[in-house]
Amino acid sequence: MRLAFAVLTLSLAACADEPDPREKAAADAAAVAEVKANQEAPPENLVPEAIVYADIEKAGLFGAGCNFVAAGAGTDAIVLAQADMGYMKRSDEIVAFAPDKGSANNPVGSWRKYDGKDNSLVLEINQQNGRQSGMETVDFAAELTVRDGKDRVVYHADGTAQCGA
Repeated sequence: MRLAFAVLTLSLAACADEPDPREKAAADAAAVAEVKANQEAPPENLVPEAIVYADIEKAGLFGAGCNFVAAGAGTDAIVLAQADMGYMKRSDEIVAFAPDKGSANNPVGSWRKYDGKDNSLVLEINQQNGRQSGMETVDFAAELTVRDGKDRVVYHADGTAQCGA
């Protein structure tokens, strides 16, 4: 009888230590979410490089469109936005972007948004304040945002869009 009582007491004690199935499921879900959150790599630190005349000549990037120059970064463009393609230079390579022709039109046949293999870029141009800067060019206040494949901002700058032929 004492043995039966001891076994019953141990059995009840063991049952009392088991968590409620709902609590266990919630704890498991929280643990999985924490692991997933820690596995996502942080966004890259994108640093677009100046596209100089030698790059334009070598890659045949001549044509009408809008060239974005970041404020305080000199006079060379870091993005070329043309009717058929957009271009950015990174790691000493010219990267091509296809225009999102469902996005808004920017001056000279360029587009607001371009999509690439790893990134997308949006060129917001304030077309209300253009200033003639050359015989065939007009400068506009502009803003460039580059996003990664997870829609995270990896580069953002204010500057000037130099639009023309």
